[in-house]
Amino acid sequence: MGPVTRLVLWDIDSTLINAHGFGPRWYRQALAAVTGRTLQRMPDTAGRTELAITTDVLEHHGVPADEPTIAAMFTALTSAVAETRDELAESGTALPGAAQALAALAQEPGFVQTLVTGNLAEVAFHKLEAFDLHHHVDFEIGGFGGGSVHRHDLISDSVAKAADRCGTPIAPDSVVVVGDTPHDVAGALRFGAVAVGVATGGSAEAELRAAGAHAVLPDLADTGAVLSALSAA
Repeated sequence: MGPVTRLVLWDIDSTLINAHGFGPRWYRQALAAVTGRTLQRMPDTAGRTELAITTDVLEHHGVPADEPTIAAMFTALTSAVAETRDELAESGTALPGAAQALAALAQEPGFVQTLVTGNLAEVAFHKLEAFDLHHHVDFEIGGFGGGSVHRHDLISDSVAKAADRCGTPIAPDSVVVVGDTPHDVAGALRFGAVAVGVATGGSAEAELRAAGAHAVLPDLADTGAVLSALSAA
């Protein structure tokens, strides 16, 4: 990796892909496998990390959220996602413009793109690979949701990995976080990164602006607009 002009950190769910309906199914399978209990309800998942969601699921079902149980849940979740990879590819969707944006950004000198996502690393790969979106993303320097309940910690982790790889510090204002929720925006602002909101999830453009996003896109369909937002931010 050479000098980094822009480190772009993509969210996955409702930013690059739509896998609506699969999350509760995966958690239902994992909870049953690990605890023998039936999933009664899911907590809010938008913009949150897998550690936070898993902790809530266990506690909501009367199971102590200790490290061994959480680790077992993570293993079971990863297996559940892997087992439904083909179904995900058929029933889920890559959001309009996602593939084109990733490919176009890969041609921009000095731009490096990876992930900051609430997903576990293996789950993130399965989700992107299901829609052939994995080619231009450097998974090794991503920030993933198994290590912290706080999104800004994932950003810090990713930036530290990227800086170590390229051998020079990466300034916070050279980091661009792209996501669809106020949690993504808040994490970026907490770190000092640039926040680009994409209104393809449950948050409208006005809500993302009110959260403090530096730029807001209606979607990723206009590749030129995406590149302009990421370059100018």
